[in-house]
Amino acid sequence: MDHPKLYNAKELKTAKGAIMIEGPVSKDQLASMEFHEDLVAFRVPEQQHKALIEIAGLPEGRIIIARDHNTIVGYVTYLYPDPLERWSQGKMDNLIELGAIEVIPKYRGASVGKNLLRVSMMDDAMEDYIVITTEYYWHWDLKGTGLNVWDYRKVMEKMMNAGGLEYYATDDPEISSHPANCLMARIGNRVDPESIQKFDQLRFMNRFMY
Repeated sequence: MDHPKLYNAKELKTAKGAIMIEGPVSKDQLASMEFHEDLVAFRVPEQQHKALIEIAGLPEGRIIIARDHNTIVGYVTYLYPDPLERWSQGKMDNLIELGAIEVIPKYRGASVGKNLLRVSMMDDAMEDYIVITTEYYWHWDLKGTGLNVWDYRKVMEKMMNAGGLEYYATDDPEISSHPANCLMARIGNRVDPESIQKFDQLRFMNRFMY
């Protein structure tokens, strides 16, 4: 499968100033930018910056960023699911995962996350993919936001809805381990029925156990 990547961008005006939402950006572009020190949700900033550069170099990898001048202040990643997760077991070349989304505290509440997703979906090539995201409450910044798990879940769902992702049921044990966890997905309008059926089989792999 080919993975065409069409660059899109939009300026977002916020109370803290205007920022640029753009992508997919290349690994060379990412390497030339600063990575904000408050992007700490997943790894030490230097390591996460390096991880994003590596993802951008993958054939299917997509990085959409929020940029304040030359500093990355938010991002969303898309790539094939981890080989250890069930979502890779179908070996579907048209199923990609929204792996991480992060925005620095300074710009939270300014719809940066929603706009990262909207710019992501401006590329017509996204209509060829099933895009999934697995939301686990232990990844959420409950302390930094002061929200409880249910309020945070509502915020996450609204943000994902902006990119066309919707809630999908699954019997995945890790997702099922807590009621706030969830699977969300967007099925592009050119995805074939066989792929949708395969995705449904991945969602419910334990159905024959009962």
